[in-house]
Amino acid sequence: MTKEENNKRLEHLREIVKRLPDKPGSYQFYDQNHIIIYVGKAKNLKSRVSSYFHTEVDRYKTKVLVSKIWDISYTVVNTEEDALLLENSLIKKYNPRYNVLLKDDKTYPSICITNEYLPRIFSTRNINKKWGNYFGPYSHVGTMHEVLAVIKELYKPRTCKIQITKEGIENGKYKLCLDYHIKRCDGSCAGKQSYEAYIKNILQAREILKGNTRLVIGDLKNNMLKLAEELRFEEAEEIKKKIIALDSFVSKSEVVSHTINNVDVFTITSDENIAFVNYLHVTNGTIDMSFTIEFKKKLNENDEELMQLAIVELRERFRSNAKEIIVPQEISVDLEGVKFTIPKLGDKKTLLKLSEMNCKQYKFDRMKQAEKLNPEQKQVRLMKELQDKLKLPTLPYHIECFDNSNISGTDAVAACVVFKKLKPSKQDYRKYNIKTIVGADDYGSMKEVVRRRYSRLIEEEQPLPDLIVADGGKGQMEVIREVVEDELHLKIPIAGLAKNDKHRTNELLYGFPPIIIQLKTTSELFHVLTQIQDEVHRFAITFHRDKRSKHALRSELEEIKGIGEKTREALLKEFKTTKKIKEASITQLETVIGKAKAKILYEFFQHN
Repeated sequence: MTKEENNKRLEHLREIVKRLPDKPGSYQFYDQNHIIIYVGKAKNLKSRVSSYFHTEVDRYKTKVLVSKIWDISYTVVNTEEDALLLENSLIKKYNPRYNVLLKDDKTYPSICITNEYLPRIFSTRNINKKWGNYFGPYSHVGTMHEVLAVIKELYKPRTCKIQITKEGIENGKYKLCLDYHIKRCDGSCAGKQSYEAYIKNILQAREILKGNTRLVIGDLKNNMLKLAEELRFEEAEEIKKKIIALDSFVSKSEVVSHTINNVDVFTITSDENIAFVNYLHVTNGTIDMSFTIEFKKKLNENDEELMQLAIVELRERFRSNAKEIIVPQEISVDLEGVKFTIPKLGDKKTLLKLSEMNCKQYKFDRMKQAEKLNPEQKQVRLMKELQDKLKLPTLPYHIECFDNSNISGTDAVAACVVFKKLKPSKQDYRKYNIKTIVGADDYGSMKEVVRRRYSRLIEEEQPLPDLIVADGGKGQMEVIREVVEDELHLKIPIAGLAKNDKHRTNELLYGFPPIIIQLKTTSELFHVLTQIQDEVHRFAITFHRDKRSKHALRSELEEIKGIGEKTREALLKEFKTTKKIKEASITQLETVIGKAKAKILYEFFQHN
């Protein structure tokens, strides 16, 4: 598109914006092919749409959207609520490219009570209101099956699909089936159970599906007491069994407070790219619906905008008519006859926390699922978490960690391990023999090694690490800082892993002076950091052990007449340890140092 064409496009759009009314409504943006690419809603159409074309708009994604707009249409409505409903409807219809993507295409089952003479009760995913009344949908299929199982146990509704009529029953047209003989049906089709009794059961089942279990239990108790007074104990016992079964079912539900009835609860958790909204519905203090949806962000949508969309979508989907909605934050939209509550204390606050817990758990589960399909996603997430915790300027892709090892200052060595993407990069590991420090001086040894390491990287123009992790607390961090910043004038962030009195790593330190970074020792990130620490310990100790072993072996070989320096070097290179040399056959020794020297060595170890 040329500059002239772009100016013509913008002028056309500005003319449309000038004509927009100061009323609530929904607006639609079209691309060059007149395809809807974005749908929005506004309290004031003119004010909202014109904001896209202000010169001070600095959001990259919004600028990209504006560059694709070639035409605008709008629909005026009476209220902001109507605008929200219309926006939700158009997004679902056109699935515009730049609107949030609702990542959910499942059809959830409902429970149907048919309109037949003897109604049936069953689960279905096909909704046809001509067949009967529907309850649900149920986002958790297991819960739906539990409800159906209780209804079948208590009321034994028929399961046959025969078209049963009053005349057919009176004329004895229907035969008793297996369900009757195994006591899963009371035989209403053959007159074994009265029509009135069957319909009464269906009405009670309907109340259970509405969530009015306490009401049903109360009616059953009254009937039981009445039958007991009339000395009809067997019938009273049957009702008692129903009460026990229903009580058992209710006790499995999440009961918050019997005073909370017909309430919706919404919470949200989000990051830069994805948002999750959890929905709970409460009837008579019992949570009878829990569902979470995922939004994939396309522009820089905030939590309030996404919450508004979710409230409309989920209340419509689950056919909620609740007059109170519990939310964690202000929602600047008025829904007719609906009250928004932000609780501070009490049972409603408990419900909000429960919804938040469900929302975070769903996000965690989806994250784990994604990481199984793409393992690198986990490493990026943890690197981002570390960057945020330490407020690092860049993602810590390249991390280095140092450790010293010596026994009373002898055979002093140090090691450097390198992690890239939080994974060991073993080809970059380095071993160091301490050259300038005598005795057990850990700080002096650390200074020498850090100086040698980064002087060489600078000289060879190799990339420097994004983060140095000191295997220790404030003291180790300070000596590393003195070399890196004061001597070499480098700006490399330095963190430390400090141990407690039991010599267990329990703190992450950062900054100068160092401060404790709040990080749970059970977290994934802390586990990764201690893995780095464990790896540098292992590498340094192994190097030190090898050096001591070679030192001991060299000392022992020096005692053998006829075995010179070159022979000792050849033996050390081939066998590494005294044990392996002692266990070697004379043939193996001959291949390394020749027959004459092999004989001397073999006989020495045979007699010592």
